[in-house]
Amino acid sequence: MAPELLAAGPAVRRAWQRLVGSFFFVMATFAVACVCLEIVEMATIPITKRGAEKLKAELHRLKTVDRPAVIAAISEARAQGDLSENAEYEAAKDRQGFIEGRIQEVEGKLSAAQIIDPAALDAGGRVVFGATVELEDEDTGDAVTYQIVGEDEADIKLGLVNISSPIARALIGKEEGDTAEVQAPGGLRRYEVVKVRYV
Repeated sequence: MAPELLAAGPAVRRAWQRLVGSFFFVMATFAVACVCLEIVEMATIPITKRGAEKLKAELHRLKTVDRPAVIAAISEARAQGDLSENAEYEAAKDRQGFIEGRIQEVEGKLSAAQIIDPAALDAGGRVVFGATVELEDEDTGDAVTYQIVGEDEADIKLGLVNISSPIARALIGKEEGDTAEVQAPGGLRRYEVVKVRYV
């Protein structure tokens, strides 16, 4: 804090801290608004039924558990008196900004989501969004299984690959018996499509 503010009275310091806190909250809100605008401009975002349910559960938790908890934490910190040097208050305000930003982000994604149920797909054996693909590395013979999913649900450890990842882009449109070439960090990899399932 600037020396002039340290010399100022407690009321001035509190006003300054509220101003700074408000500034960071406004900046966080602005950043989320920009993300939401990008989502709106993209029209729709593909997401599996399971991914949409996961986002809805997160949104419900944010609104019913996290938001009330942070409001209670802010009230408790305010009750302690002087906010000028109250670390708990500042931490709670920061957490509130994060939670509100995440709520807006998840609501934006859900409103732009095109929910796809992989079990209801009939793509004639082709690899499409939501398909589960069994592959064999042509060099090593290793077998791997991936499901092509949206950005928010991707987790390579669980075999869930992002639709915009190099491997997913190489697989889209392929059928059983086709070979997909993927430019990986270690060089070009070739995978044979062994089986395509819609589950």
